[in-house]
Amino acid sequence: MAFKKPTTHTAVPDSPDRLFRDLPRRKHASLFDHQGQVLRNYVAQAVDVPDVALQLPTGSGKTLVGLLLAEWRRRKFHERVVYLCPTRQLVNQVAEEASSKYGLTIEPFTGPIKSYTPEAKTSYQDGERVAVTTYNSLFNTNPFFENPDIIIIDDAHAAENYMASQWTLRINRFEPEDETLFKAVATVLKPVLSAQNYTRLTGNWHGIDDVSWVDKIPSHILAEISSELHATISANVRGSKHRYPWSMLVNHLHACQLYVSSSEIMLRPLIPPTWAHDPFIGARQRIFMSATLGAGGDLERLTGRPGIKRLPIPEGWDKQGIGRRFFLFPEKSLTEDKTLQLRRELIRKAGRSLILTPNTPDADAVIEDLEQNLKHAIFTADELEISKAGFTKTENAVAVIANRYDGIDFPNDDCRLLFVEGLSSTTNLQERFLINRMGANLLFNERIQTRVLQAIGRCTRGLNDYSAVVVTGDELPAYLTDRKRRKYFHPELQAELEFGVDQSTKVGSQDFLDNFDSFLEHEEDWEEANQSILDMREAATQERFPAMDQLESIVSHEIVWQTAIWNEDYVKAYDAAREVLGGLTDPGLRGYRALWHYLAGSAAEAAARAGVTGFDAHARSQYRKAKDAANRIPWLIGLARGSIAEEPSPDEVSNRTLLMQVEQLEAQLVRLGTLHNRDFSAREKQIRDGLKEGTSFEQAQVLLGEHLGFNAGKMETDASPDPWWIVGDITIVFEDHADAKDTSIIDAKKARQAASHPDWMRVHVPASAGTQIQSVLVTPVKKAKEGAIPSLVRVAHWDIEDFRQWSEIALGIIRELHREFQEPGDLVWRDRAVQALTENRLDAPGLFAWLVARPAKNYLGSVP
Repeated sequence: MAFKKPTTHTAVPDSPDRLFRDLPRRKHASLFDHQGQVLRNYVAQAVDVPDVALQLPTGSGKTLVGLLLAEWRRRKFHERVVYLCPTRQLVNQVAEEASSKYGLTIEPFTGPIKSYTPEAKTSYQDGERVAVTTYNSLFNTNPFFENPDIIIIDDAHAAENYMASQWTLRINRFEPEDETLFKAVATVLKPVLSAQNYTRLTGNWHGIDDVSWVDKIPSHILAEISSELHATISANVRGSKHRYPWSMLVNHLHACQLYVSSSEIMLRPLIPPTWAHDPFIGARQRIFMSATLGAGGDLERLTGRPGIKRLPIPEGWDKQGIGRRFFLFPEKSLTEDKTLQLRRELIRKAGRSLILTPNTPDADAVIEDLEQNLKHAIFTADELEISKAGFTKTENAVAVIANRYDGIDFPNDDCRLLFVEGLSSTTNLQERFLINRMGANLLFNERIQTRVLQAIGRCTRGLNDYSAVVVTGDELPAYLTDRKRRKYFHPELQAELEFGVDQSTKVGSQDFLDNFDSFLEHEEDWEEANQSILDMREAATQERFPAMDQLESIVSHEIVWQTAIWNEDYVKAYDAAREVLGGLTDPGLRGYRALWHYLAGSAAEAAARAGVTGFDAHARSQYRKAKDAANRIPWLIGLARGSIAEEPSPDEVSNRTLLMQVEQLEAQLVRLGTLHNRDFSAREKQIRDGLKEGTSFEQAQVLLGEHLGFNAGKMETDASPDPWWIVGDITIVFEDHADAKDTSIIDAKKARQAASHPDWMRVHVPASAGTQIQSVLVTPVKKAKEGAIPSLVRVAHWDIEDFRQWSEIALGIIRELHREFQEPGDLVWRDRAVQALTENRLDAPGLFAWLVARPAKNYLGSVP
C-alpha cells in the first residue's frame, strides 16, 4: 500500500476576519462591518480570557462569527472546539450553513454516542474539525466531549435550562411515570408542611392561589429530613430519567434548595455548580454568544461562571432592530370568544402560522380547536426539531409548540404570523419563589425581558423579515403594553409596541383582519404605517433597569457562596453571603437582600451544627435581619420551627397571616387580569348582585372572600356550614340567614348548629387544622330563644345590612389596589395593600379580632 502523505501545516491568519477571505468555497464576498468589528475586538481583548461573552443582534450573522472563531482557534492553536446549540434542528442548520454559505467543513453530532461514526469522533478528537452539537451532549453524566479546549455556547440565554437540568430533580404530580416518586416524597414532606400546604401539594385543596402557589422548605428543615429524603428518592428513581440528576445531587443535599407547588417538587442548587463538571470547567475558554446577554450578572448566575468578559456591542445597533413586527393585542378590544374566532381567521389568511403556548395542555387545546375548525396540517416541536422542511413546504400549516420560546426559527417566507399565548414570566419553581414570595423582581428583569424578546422574535430573524405577532393571555399582554416597562426595551420594539397598542384599542375583529391584510401585502398602506413606527423609534430611548450595577458587582460572591456550600465550607459560605449583602443597598433590592440575610443565617446555622463556635449567634442575627430587611415577606416570619432562629412574636404571627392574605390577593388579581378591567368588573358585579338576593348570597360570599385574598369555599352536605374564609392561622366560617325576616327568632337548634361549625371544619376541611376558627352569624334577625343564648356565646354576630355595607367598602378598596397592581412580589404595592386592608378592617387578623369581640348573645334579644 502507498504511504500517506504527511499533512502540511498552512499558515493561519492573525485574526478570524482575515481567515474568512481564505475560504475558497464561501458564498459571501466579505463580512459585514459589525462582524469584522466583533472578531477584531475578540483578538485584541479576549483571546486568552477564560470566559467571554459576545452580543450580536438576531439576524446580524452571529452564527458566522461563532464558526469563524471556532475554525480560527482550531487551526491556529490546534484546539478541540465544541460549538453548542440548543436543539438538534439548529445543529443541522448550523452545519448546513457552514458548508453551503461559508465554505467551512464541520462535524455535526446528534443523537446517542453510539450513533457517532468513528471518522466523526476521530476528526474532532484529533482537532481536525469543529464539532457542532447540542447542549445536552456536553451537559450530561457521561459526555463524549469530555475534554474540549474551547466551548462556544450559541444562544447563551437558553443555556440555563440545559445547564441547570443536570443538577435539577423535577418531580411532576401529573406525569404518570413520576406518580410513585411524587407520593413517596410528599409523604416525607408531610410532617414539615402545614395542613393547608400539604393538601395543596397533593392536589386535595383548591384555593385562589393554587396555580401560582410555591413554597420553599427552609434549609434547616431540609437538613433534618435529608436522610429520610435521601433514602426515599434513591429507592424510587432506579430505571427512571430522574436517576441522572439525582446522581449529581445525591451527595449534596446540603447545598440544595427544595421547592414545592401544587404540581411539582423541585430540588436544585440556587446556582448551577458547573465548576463540578470537568468537561465544562476544564476548557481553556468558554465563549457565550447571544442576541440578548442581559445585564446585572444574570449570565454569570445562569452559568455559574464569575467574571465573564463582555465585548462591546457593535456600533449602530442601539437604535435599529431586526426585521419588522406588527403587534396585535386582540383582548384589548375583543371578548374571549371573538379573540378565538379572530385567531382562526388570521390563520386562514396567513397560510403558515406558529403558535407558542406555555404548556402541553394549552397546546393540546389549541390543536383540538384547529382540528375541529380548520383543515391545516399541524406540526409539533418534536417534528420540527428534526427538520422544518415539512412545515415550510406545506402551504397551509400551523406549528404548535409548548413551553419553548427559542431554538426554532422561521425566517424569510417560512412564517408571517406568530401567536404568543399565555407566556409566563417564570419557567421554574425557584424563579417563582424568588419573585412571588421573596419580592426579588429586580433580579429577573433582564431574564424575563430576554425570554419575551426571544418569543416575539421567532419569525423575524433577518433585516428583511416581517411578521405579525398576536399576543394573548394573562401576563404577556400586560407586560408588553405597560408604559412603565416599555422604556426598558430597545427603541425599535418600543415603537412597534406603541403602534400595535394603538391599532388594537377600541377596534373590532374586521379592523384587525383588514390591518393584517395590509401588513401581508406590504404595499403603500403599510409603508405609511411603517414610517410612523420609524418616527416613534427615533423619539424613543432605552433606559437601563434599576440596580443592575449592584447586582453585577455581587454576582461573583454569590458563586463563591454556592461553591462553598457545595463543598461544605460553611464558614466561607457565611463570609461570601456577607460580601453579597455589602453590595445590596438599593431599596428596590430589599427582597433580595432579605433572601441573602436568610442564606447567611442558613450557612451560619450549618456551621454551628458542624461544631464551629459562635455561629449560632450569627445565625440568629442574620435570621432577624432577614425579617427586618423586608417585613412584607410572610415566608421569613415562620423560620423558627426546629431552627435556632428566634420564635416569632404574636404580632409577627399576625403580620404573617396578613401578608399571606396579600400574597393570595396578588394571585386573585393576576387571575382576573391587568390588561383590561372586563373580568375584574364582571366579578365585582357578580358579587354585588349576589349579595342582594338570598338565593345567591352564599356563592357571592365565597367570591367576596376570594376577592379579599382568602381561600374561600362551601360544601353542600349534611350539617355543613355556609361559606368559610381561610388564610394563615385564621378561619372564619359563616352561618347565613339571608332569606330571614328581621322579625324571625333564632331557636336553640340553629344556634347549636352555628356553634358547632368549628368542629365540622376541623373534620371536613383539612386546611383549617391548627387555625383559630370563629363562627359568624350573618342575619337580619334581632332576637333569639332563651335556650339558644348559651350556644351564641361562641358565635359572632354580623347584621346582614352592615355586612353588605362593609362588602361595598371592600369592593372599592380592592378596585383601588387593582388599579395600582402590576405584578406579584412588588413590595411597594404590598405596603400599600397592607395599609388599605388594615385601615378598612379588611385584614384577616383585624376582622377576626373584631368578630371575636361581638358574641351574638350580646346583640340578640332573649325571648322565652
